[in-house]
Amino acid sequence: MTVILGAGISGISASYHLNQKGIENIVFEKDDDWGGLCGNFGIDGFRFDKAIHLSFTSDEYVKELFSKSTEYITHNPLAYNYYKGSWLKHPAQNNLEPLSLNEKIKIISDFVENSNKKCNIENYEEWLRAQYGNYFSEKFPLEYTKKYWTLEAKELSISWVGNRMYQPNIKEVLRGAFEKQTPNTYYANEMRYPVKGGYKSFLNFMRKDCDIRLNKKVIKIDSINKIVYFEDKTSQSYSELISSIPLPEYKNLIKDMPTIVKNACEKLKYTSIALVSIGLRKPNIPKYLWFYIYDEDILASRCYSPSIKSSNNVPVGCSSFQFEIYFSKDKTLNLSNNELIDHIIEKSEKMNIFNKEDIFVKDCKILKYGNVIFYHYMEDDRKLVLDYLKKLNIKTVGRFGKWEYLWSDQSLRSGCE
Repeated sequence: MTVILGAGISGISASYHLNQKGIENIVFEKDDDWGGLCGNFGIDGFRFDKAIHLSFTSDEYVKELFSKSTEYITHNPLAYNYYKGSWLKHPAQNNLEPLSLNEKIKIISDFVENSNKKCNIENYEEWLRAQYGNYFSEKFPLEYTKKYWTLEAKELSISWVGNRMYQPNIKEVLRGAFEKQTPNTYYANEMRYPVKGGYKSFLNFMRKDCDIRLNKKVIKIDSINKIVYFEDKTSQSYSELISSIPLPEYKNLIKDMPTIVKNACEKLKYTSIALVSIGLRKPNIPKYLWFYIYDEDILASRCYSPSIKSSNNVPVGCSSFQFEIYFSKDKTLNLSNNELIDHIIEKSEKMNIFNKEDIFVKDCKILKYGNVIFYHYMEDDRKLVLDYLKKLNIKTVGRFGKWEYLWSDQSLRSGCE
């Protein structure tokens, strides 16, 4: 019997692909529903995903699986940035048009005269300054980094950047400083989202034949006798074990773990997310599918509208927003859930995106694991843990099992390797 720990996208993918091969398996999920970070929750007719979630995969196999699962809506990847009262098309670096003339001059002249370019870039701050100059970096991505990653940019490596940060040439910067209509330079050409059921509906085709057992929190893994023990005092023997459990959790699950491996587990950094969800009694809201927030005094890093993703996410005549606030051991969140909701309402009114009297539902939920943090030499700590688990014949899958910055299609692929 193959046992799979975690019913998120990678665990469901693993179960589906084992079923395709005729290999018996069971998926155990600690929560009371399947989906993991791709899951959602409902409040009085409003549906909220667990963070943004839009599919932009170019992987034809993943697209096929998603298409077999549900009908979907196609959106243009039109995101915005909120910066000191201005709304800039995303990415901000080549869409400066709404800014004042003086600020444009500072950004463009710094971009042209940039003296930060060098061959040996050692951290994310140096990378940013080399791409965009000092002024833009300090006002935009350096501030955003502290909000989203909860560390200073100089404390991050650059191994995760890839194509996530657009690097415009001077012509693109100049054009975007004077024209509102600029070409899409986002790393995807379209975004896809299910008509009904939230993002996890993309998993329906894989999910339908999976044997998923809910409310089964793992408290111990006996890799010698090949038994998994659960909080409800049950256990399950296995011949093969596949796990999407986040790597830091293993220090509490495996007895007699070597000290060096336990220390590596404890060193791994990650962000947690406070999700503030707002349902409104009115249908008309700013048409921002999602947007980034740079102002330091606004705790939220990102916001999206579930009702724009699909009108099925709200009751008729209503609309919705969800804000993401990131925190970690390095940047703690010292506010209660109600205080976070009040903060978001206050700042939203300042941003003119909704008024307090329009609110129908409000909620705050905490997700322990949001993103892997790529601090310097993280890969060394990760390797120690993964090598140890491999020796125990525990195969890891998913963003937190692999401990990589995986998008949902990559997480799915990790489950079928």
